[in-house]
Amino acid sequence: MTLPLSLFALLIALLAGGLFHILRGGNGWRLLLYLVLSVLGFAAGQALSMWRGWYLLHFGALEIGVGLLGSFIFLAAGDWLSRIENKDENRV
Repeated sequence: MTLPLSLFALLIALLAGGLFHILRGGNGWRLLLYLVLSVLGFAAGQALSMWRGWYLLHFGALEIGVGLLGSFIFLAAGDWLSRIENKDENRV
């Protein structure tokens, strides 16, 4: 994959993370979490589509559809795991 295509993929992944942050809300740390999870999910989706040969909305060598699907799966899982609250009960 060329450098311009990699930067385009990074832009799409960051836009997906920003959109998810707008929809779900949160503070700056949650925005950073969403951006990182979105980039990781997009890369995982891209790798999975290249490994399995899946095609869904491709742009050159970039598989945008499966990348976005992976991005949103990572975002949903990360959001769900980050909202689990710890019960701090002292049972003495």
